[in-house]
Amino acid sequence: MPPILRVSHLSKVYKGGFTALNDVSLELKQGEIFALLGPNGAGKTTLISIVCGLVNPTGGTVEVSGHDIIRDYRPARELIGLVPQELKTDSFETVWNTVSFSRGLFGKPRNDAHIERVLKDLSLWDKKDNMIMTLSGGMKRRVLIAKALSHEPRVLFLDEPTAGVDVELRRDMWRLVRQLRDEGVTIILTTHYLEEAEEMADRIGVIRKGELMLVDEKDALMRRFGQKRVTIQLSQQLTAIPAAVARTGLTLSQDGRALLLTLGTTPAEAPVSDLFRALALAGIAYSDIETQQSSLEDIFVELMREHA
Repeated sequence: MPPILRVSHLSKVYKGGFTALNDVSLELKQGEIFALLGPNGAGKTTLISIVCGLVNPTGGTVEVSGHDIIRDYRPARELIGLVPQELKTDSFETVWNTVSFSRGLFGKPRNDAHIERVLKDLSLWDKKDNMIMTLSGGMKRRVLIAKALSHEPRVLFLDEPTAGVDVELRRDMWRLVRQLRDEGVTIILTTHYLEEAEEMADRIGVIRKGELMLVDEKDALMRRFGQKRVTIQLSQQLTAIPAAVARTGLTLSQDGRALLLTLGTTPAEAPVSDLFRALALAGIAYSDIETQQSSLEDIFVELMREHA
């Protein structure tokens, strides 16, 4: 199956010479959740803005389901939904009219049943006749999502969708995102809440200074860069550890009350049986064992540090 979104050698250089994107290439499959991660100013919003037709590229091409975003603007744009960071809506219009009007902008015929479903999915149904200006910030964020879904897009961009929103909205949103993914919608997510990306994404891309550093399956990325930290709480304090124990990679904590080990995530790199055999032979007793796996946030911070 051809990719739903193909970005080829995309670049953006603003007046004054600032390079926001540099030779970015990316292909996304139908029905996947892709998390685009990067620090502020990395180029995430510029990339999204180009794909959505809000910013013109300096070079390269973008195709949505085979439609070039410049040559075939209308059919390409009809396939895209965008939830921007900014809370910009028509304050003096009702929720229902705002969402319905957004559908009409894309030339879609009236479909009250679809609008009703979207509003109910986002817990907005009881607010359908309220003016936007009367809503809380979290409810306005829900309206933005409803507008983006009004014309039934096949590619949905969520640009920092949960920034400053409550736990209830975050839970509703991820439930809806999974539902859309199951229906074949491709979701591109940017977020600074990396635990959300770790939970939701099928694949992850990391962008820095306008360049796409890596793209990989989430699980493969976690195996590739992740580590497991093992802490063995000792029954008695030690001042030193025998050489045979030290050869397993174990080190003694500063207070002498724990042994520490950092392992790679592949089984071949985890000689756990040798480790405990060495402890038994050395007569070292322990009271507890704790393991901690690298999170996506740990991996991201380390990648940014390495490429600083």
